[in-house]
Amino acid sequence: MIVEGINTINELLNSHAKIDKILLAKGEKENKSINEILDKANRYAVPVEVVSKQDLLRISKGEAQRIIAFIPNFKYCEVADILLESDRKGSKPFIVLLDGIEDPHNLGAIIRTCECAGVDGVIIPENRACEINATVYKTSAGAVAHMKVAMVKNLTRTINELKEKGIWVYALEAGNKDIYQADFTYPTALVIGSEGKGVSRLVRESSDEVLALDMNGKVNSLNASCASAIAIYEVIRQRRK
Repeated sequence: MIVEGINTINELLNSHAKIDKILLAKGEKENKSINEILDKANRYAVPVEVVSKQDLLRISKGEAQRIIAFIPNFKYCEVADILLESDRKGSKPFIVLLDGIEDPHNLGAIIRTCECAGVDGVIIPENRACEINATVYKTSAGAVAHMKVAMVKNLTRTINELKEKGIWVYALEAGNKDIYQADFTYPTALVIGSEGKGVSRLVRESSDEVLALDMNGKVNSLNASCASAIAIYEVIRQRRK
C-alpha cells in the first residue's frame, strides 16, 4: 500500500509501524517537517530514496508531490484485542461500531476522532463497508496507525456478543431518544450508520437503545463523521464529569 502526506508518515513512524520504504522528491530536504521524518527513518532503519517529482507523481498516480511511504496492507485486530485495551487502560470499555460506512474520507475522519478521544477500538463489517486503505490513512492524519480496528463477518452477532459481556450498545438514528438523556458511564459501544441508509434494521433491533442528536435546523441530518464526533465526545464528557 502507498500512503502519502507528512502527518500520515510521521504518525506511522511514531507508532513504529512497519514501513518498507520512503520515497522523497528532490529538493524537499530543506523542509523542517520532512527532516524530522528523515531523522526518524534513519533512527528506525527505514530505507529512504530521493527521486524526481515526476517519478513521485507517476508512482503515486498523481496523488503526492513531496513524500510517500510503502507499507504493508493494514492488519486488523480481533474484537478481544479491543476489549483488552480497556483493561490495559484500567477504564470501562468504549467501542465504536460502524454500520455501512463506505466513504474512506468519513472512515478516516471517524477513526481520527476515535483516536483523539481515546476510544478503545473501532469495529467494521466485512461487507458493504470501506476497508482501511491509503485514503483512510491520509484522512485520519495517521491516526489509523494508533487505533485498533477489527473487521467482523456479522455486525449483529458482534453486538450480541458485546452485550453478553456487559457492554451497553447504542445506535445513532434520527428521531429517537435524545442522546443527552442516555447514561454513558457504563461500558459503552456506539453504532454509527451510513449517511444515506443510517443504521440497518437488524443492527438497530439488536442495540439496547436507539439515540438521536438534537436537530433544530432545516436540514435533518449530519455527516456521519460529524455525528460520530458529537456522540463520542458526549461519552467522554459524561465520564469526566
